[in-house]
Amino acid sequence: MSPPPATPCVYHITHVNNLPAIIANGGLISDAAIIARGGPAATIGMGTIKQRRLSLPVSCHPGLNVGDCVPFYFCPRSIMLYVIHCANHPELSYLGGQESIVHLEADLGAVVAWANLQKRRWAFSLSNAGASYTQFRKSLNDLHHVDWDAVASHNFSNGSYTPSGHQVKEGKQAEFLLHSDFPWVLFERIGVASRAIAIQAQEAIANAAHKPQISVQPSWYF
Repeated sequence: MSPPPATPCVYHITHVNNLPAIIANGGLISDAAIIARGGPAATIGMGTIKQRRLSLPVSCHPGLNVGDCVPFYFCPRSIMLYVIHCANHPELSYLGGQESIVHLEADLGAVVAWANLQKRRWAFSLSNAGASYTQFRKSLNDLHHVDWDAVASHNFSNGSYTPSGHQVKEGKQAEFLLHSDFPWVLFERIGVASRAIAIQAQEAIANAAHKPQISVQPSWYF
């Protein structure tokens, strides 16, 4: 497998309409906390999967469940974004397509340094963290266990495999998880699909003390 990038980043996707609430909260909060507060302004995920994640253990941190954490991918243009783009999955509640979805990008090293300083638990999975069979790690020394060829691949059909013989679809869904919440100040960039959404995002963060760079990134979309 390919080695990790020199400066890996993590990505969280959300609807542009959620940005004001995220900023007001000081950042992202876990699904467990979102449910306790009454839910987000615009849900883009699958309810049944989110529910299952609430009770799936993060095996390297006893007592911690996946739904207790804020989830990130190691790449933009994720498989979940493709599902949103197709808008035909029976369990998908949001059918508005990918245009209004934004990528919140953060530097993994900076995030882990902050988490360690705060004594905040974090981990990463080697495949979909919502699957019962996935494996977890809690050290950056284990980043090479992630299939970075799969993470970088744009072809994730069921018959696609990496040079090491692993199924792309599994490895591309590797996740980074941070317990409880993720501070807004750690985001460095907001990737959007179009100039129109960039304007919406700019308006949403106009009064925020921390303003990540907003960047139109068509290659992050389908």
